[in-house]
Amino acid sequence: MKKLIIASTSTIHGSGYLEYILEHLACFFKDCKTITFIPYARPSGISHNDYTEKARQVFQKINKSVIGLHEYDSPAEAIKKAEAIFTGGGNTFVLLNQLYKNNLIDPLRNVIENGTPYLGTSAGSNICGLTINTTNDMPIVYPPSFKALSVVPFNINPHYLDPNPNNKHMGETRETRIKEFHNFNTQPVIGLREGNWIEVNGNEVILKGKELTRVFEYGKAPYELEPETSISKLK
Repeated sequence: MKKLIIASTSTIHGSGYLEYILEHLACFFKDCKTITFIPYARPSGISHNDYTEKARQVFQKINKSVIGLHEYDSPAEAIKKAEAIFTGGGNTFVLLNQLYKNNLIDPLRNVIENGTPYLGTSAGSNICGLTINTTNDMPIVYPPSFKALSVVPFNINPHYLDPNPNNKHMGETRETRIKEFHNFNTQPVIGLREGNWIEVNGNEVILKGKELTRVFEYGKAPYELEPETSISKLK
């Protein structure tokens, strides 16, 4: 039975790393002692070691150990044996490229499908969808494919931002970009505002957080859903 938290972000304004969701994570990871951390997204070019240490310090607060995937001789075997997995944010293209490079797409998908608890934030959430084509990140590397884990039947846009009428920038909005995506693709896109997440328990897919979530379906006007709404039938 799948068990995932797919979060828009790791850090909300005025709060520390994972602080806004840490109490919930204590319950989510209650049956495991060690979390395998995938540091491949490397926000701001941070090293794998430094990124892992950042995650380690936070999870110590809820009595969980963290080991970086890069610390294992065989990343694929580490994924298969992991009690739980956390993939942090950063650059989605860098993350996906590294997963392909290490032949981890299938092993990661398989353990998630078989019930290994998975937490993703930002880039780590993007890879849960069908493709990474709705990421906000710059394509600074070129992965072999934009196809992602497909553990949920839609795409995700973390850090979703509404248009700001007072902003002097007149360029494309996030909504405009997603509409452009739907000129060439038909899968739904979930616009996750900061502090919101998607929780998956088996076949149940529930919106969480304090803000409304914006949903984009092909051929339909975008609409808003309240927290605790099921999107299990969205395809």
